[in-house]
Amino acid sequence: MINKTGSAKWTGSLKEGKGYVSTESGALDDQPYGFNTRFEDGAGTNPEEIIGAAHAACFSMALSMILGENIPDSIATTATVSMEKDGEGFAVKKIHLDVTGKVPGITAEEFTKAATTAKDNCPISRLLMGGTAEITMDAKFEG
Repeated sequence: MINKTGSAKWTGSLKEGKGYVSTESGALDDQPYGFNTRFEDGAGTNPEEIIGAAHAACFSMALSMILGENIPDSIATTATVSMEKDGEGFAVKKIHLDVTGKVPGITAEEFTKAATTAKDNCPISRLLMGGTAEITMDAKFEG
């Protein structure tokens, strides 16, 4: 099993508080996030754009694998994560992938078929579609 970690620290209330998000690799290292970066136009990141980046990256790699010997010159993917009001809170209701590929030796139809297979089967797509992931937790209260 491959394990990768991401972490977040938060202090304060929802609207006035602030947080920092990091990844095991250091690609994100205490990047700021908060209410203003999530629901307004504040500087920093937010969970939805991180999910979008993860989905775009996973999908692009899966598409490259599916293309096999038809090695792409380029695959550019943008994942748009749409969140909306849902009852008392918010929910991610949709993720749209926009992909452009330059792949010598195949047709547009073959590219679309490979992209659809990648969309349906990359690990992050499967997770987001309610796939096979088990979510566990250890909770420690410090007072």
